[in-house]
Amino acid sequence: MEWGSVAVGAVRRLRTQASQQPRPQKEEEDGRDWKKPAGAAGAARWGLLPERRAALLLPLYFLALRGLVELSLRQLGWPARGPREFSALRARAYLENITAFGPRAVGSPANEVLTVNYLVEQIKAIEMKSNNVHKISVDVQRPTGTFSIDFLGGFTSYYDNITNVVVKLEPRNGAEHAVLSNCHFDSVPNTPGASDDAVSCSVMLEILQTLSKSPEPLKHAVVFLFNGAEESILQASHGFITQHPWAKSVRAFVNLEAAGVGGKELVFQTGPENPWLVQAYISAAKHPFASIVAQEVFQSGVIPAETDFRIYRDFGNIPGIDLAFIENGYIYHTKYDTADRIPTDTIQRAGENILGMLKYLAKSDYLARSHEYRHGNLVFFDVFGLFVLGYPARVGAIMNCIIAALAIIYLGKKILQPRKRAVSYLKELAIAFGFTILSWFATLVGILIVAVFISVIGRSLSWYSYFHVSSFLYGSAALAQLILAHTLLKTFYYKTKNEQFLGELFFDVPVIFWSIKLVLLTYLGVSSAFISAIWVAFPLLTKLITYKELKEKGATMKFVSLYLLGMLIPHLYLIYLNWVIFEMFIPITGRTGSEVPPDVLMAASMVIMSILLSSYFLNFVYLTKSTKTIIVTLGIIFSITFALVCSGIFFPFSSDLANPRPKRIVLQHLSRKFHDLDGHLIKSDSGIWVNGLDYGGISYVTPHIPELNDSIRTKCDEKSPLCGLPWILPVDYLFRKNWYLPAPAFIPKNSIRFQLLSREQMPRDSIKLTFQVSGPSHMSLYLRVHQGATLSRWSLGDGTPVVNRDGDYFVYYSHGLQAGPWHFWIELKTSEEPTKGMVTLAIAGHYYFGEDQYTTQLHALLERFPNWTFPSSWVSTYDQFIF
Repeated sequence: MEWGSVAVGAVRRLRTQASQQPRPQKEEEDGRDWKKPAGAAGAARWGLLPERRAALLLPLYFLALRGLVELSLRQLGWPARGPREFSALRARAYLENITAFGPRAVGSPANEVLTVNYLVEQIKAIEMKSNNVHKISVDVQRPTGTFSIDFLGGFTSYYDNITNVVVKLEPRNGAEHAVLSNCHFDSVPNTPGASDDAVSCSVMLEILQTLSKSPEPLKHAVVFLFNGAEESILQASHGFITQHPWAKSVRAFVNLEAAGVGGKELVFQTGPENPWLVQAYISAAKHPFASIVAQEVFQSGVIPAETDFRIYRDFGNIPGIDLAFIENGYIYHTKYDTADRIPTDTIQRAGENILGMLKYLAKSDYLARSHEYRHGNLVFFDVFGLFVLGYPARVGAIMNCIIAALAIIYLGKKILQPRKRAVSYLKELAIAFGFTILSWFATLVGILIVAVFISVIGRSLSWYSYFHVSSFLYGSAALAQLILAHTLLKTFYYKTKNEQFLGELFFDVPVIFWSIKLVLLTYLGVSSAFISAIWVAFPLLTKLITYKELKEKGATMKFVSLYLLGMLIPHLYLIYLNWVIFEMFIPITGRTGSEVPPDVLMAASMVIMSILLSSYFLNFVYLTKSTKTIIVTLGIIFSITFALVCSGIFFPFSSDLANPRPKRIVLQHLSRKFHDLDGHLIKSDSGIWVNGLDYGGISYVTPHIPELNDSIRTKCDEKSPLCGLPWILPVDYLFRKNWYLPAPAFIPKNSIRFQLLSREQMPRDSIKLTFQVSGPSHMSLYLRVHQGATLSRWSLGDGTPVVNRDGDYFVYYSHGLQAGPWHFWIELKTSEEPTKGMVTLAIAGHYYFGEDQYTTQLHALLERFPNWTFPSSWVSTYDQFIF
């Protein structure tokens, strides 16, 4: 060997070794000018995470979190030691007896006589067994009244002789103030209404019995309102709060509702303001389950529903708490809502919570002086069902500002460097932030295209009975797109950049995103901003505990373990919160109408959830050797699921008696009559009017009943209010796809009688028309004012007509037993002599019970529906007049 060759080789080895030495500390802190080490050896030197470990570790992490969340939500309560004050078994006996009366629509003997008599008998029996510490008073109220509400675009409600059973438990020497507990014993047609809301009334009966035997006197009265007309648009609560003498003493209320069958009862509305009420719940409830997030979601109008809470708040100016069962909303308002499906543990849990709450309020000094504590809001949320955290909103705002300030300090430290480095960092950060937002938008658009395609081919709601299908279909595709976008950016744009610097850069991006969201929500006064605070505070803490490991050794397993540990709380809570929201949201998609594609909503929800949950994990793309296996795996999962969904293997509905997922359909055998200005009948027809309550309409039913197809789509009569159809509520804009199958005419025994009693010329060039109507217990009145005329006043609501979103006027009417004819008047002003009348007026009648509810043709059609459907049906009429 020659010495020259040896020398050259030595020099080359020294150069190689020098190139592999770490750079000076000054450059290490900067990192932006580092070149990326080439090849696998370079990746190993920087301690990049092997892809297989990442692909295995992260799914296991999220599966573990999901298991913890499900365990928390399914845990109804802890085993009690010793005897319990509240007996779920006695409450269940009440429940079974109430539901044995069958469906309890307003005006039916089951609702107005059988249930009322049963409640009064049980209350009298409780009174007989009570001790001498308290006295019990009972009153059967039958109010008549009218009001307007801006729900569903705005309409007016009128009720006559409906029924309330009101009970007051108070100390022997009386009480000036009271807390109200409200349930409703009526139900929607064709359902026994066990969860909505007979179980709540059963719980209240047992609470009344428990309190009546208590040797300790209460300080204030407890008024129990067994409300007989909630399903008829909150009428009975209005009758109580505006007309009953005991209502004047009520200072707070607890409203018991349902949006599902069983499970935990969620506090989803409080206030307005009055933070002491939430504090009372926190102190008194044994098994708390509450979230300000649920309140803000519900009050945003996203969920198209209202409860008696609205009436007490708006017409009584009384603060309260709204609770509802949310589990298994698939059978809510169906024939499957029976007593046997409500677990005894659910009844026990609800009873203990509500009993504790009422006792606390009835002994509280706050109740008598509630006006002194009315101001302020509370941020509150339960911690996995174990306890509730609550603090004043102003304290929350301060905490949010402190956390936002910490984020600014963290980011500011990187900006307060020499000018060149600061400008370079800001430039890189802006590019990374912009690309991240762009990747989110591109992912959303891509997934929505898939959702629209699935909707177009008629495969929507494939996840309705199989929630995990939505995760495999939309969640996997969203994650694959997000990871692919960052992989492409890493490969082509950042190919010369140091991985550790990129990992840190894309950690800072979500810090900025969540900090901006935190500041914005805090500024707008949104109490749910505490979630953003969690997603800023814990990641900064995670950064602190992992910084040294990442800096010295790279993305080692120790680093990943510390990182996952630090992010445990934010991920666990967000999954917990999303699970609760999906628990309510998914069943609702089966009854949101024919115009809203549920797959678009689900896809958007899954993309948002994927973005939020992955926001602090996408930096792993830059700390992992490769992402090819992960992307391919997610792509395969999506492709297989997509193919299965398109093939129709995931049928949305189920007839499994143990766990039914029925398709909801409304059928009305309809008779219509149209009259001209002279009162002559100009058109009439009869048919079975079919409405599918979900986006699929009747597409799944057509193979079973071929005559129900698109050839019989209902045509809208543009000249008539609400298309000339008997809508119960003004929701025609949600159900534009409906079907009309011709059928023989019929005449109900209790036919509507509509009469113009008088026409008076009033001052100021107006005309007053007075009408009389008699008919079934449920009717709807529609008015359309003609061009050149104005509806200035009427005898309904507060006297000022409320126009609906379509420009017409809608009045919902119901009556109990022994109600007389309905009288009302309208006053019209005209600017010119009308040639085709001033107003078109239509009256629709709905026969929910009794001998008029069904016809032979309706019965025959119902028997042909498959067992995975729930067809709710009745007879209806539509009569139109011009004046």
